[in-house]
Amino acid sequence: MRTIKAKPITVEAFHKFGNFTDLLNPEGYSLGDFYQDRLLMHFSARMQAAFSPLLIHKAEHMVVSQSEFHNYTQESMLCLDDDMILYVAPASKEPIPEYSEAFIVPKGTMVCLNTGVWHLAPYAVNKETAHVLIVLPERIYNNDCIVMDYTEEQKYEIVL
Repeated sequence: MRTIKAKPITVEAFHKFGNFTDLLNPEGYSLGDFYQDRLLMHFSARMQAAFSPLLIHKAEHMVVSQSEFHNYTQESMLCLDDDMILYVAPASKEPIPEYSEAFIVPKGTMVCLNTGVWHLAPYAVNKETAHVLIVLPERIYNNDCIVMDYTEEQKYEIVL
């Protein structure tokens, strides 16, 4: 089984998959203590945002056996109480796990994935169970969520 090494998230490395912002340590322009518009997420005018908790777990072996994408929306994730490992692959019609990358996302950093980017639930780095806030349009998991299982040859393991 092939392995990929998780690397720290940087603007240069992550820009093709989406963007992110450190909510615990904001920098740059602000209106006093208000750091406005740091992360933008597009929804259609008829969709409302849904904020959903996700419990993620630390795994002895981070073996990736499936992935998902959304055709018509972005997805945002914010790990509240631990660093997380997020794996992604470029947007495409069919899964392309051979182009996957894994990122170490610090606690308190919100990530916004571009439409079509392959991903699935992240892994906790330090805690046995961590808490992630998922932001998607309401019920998108029911009407715009394509999940694909990988073949044995496509599966890979993420290492730190």
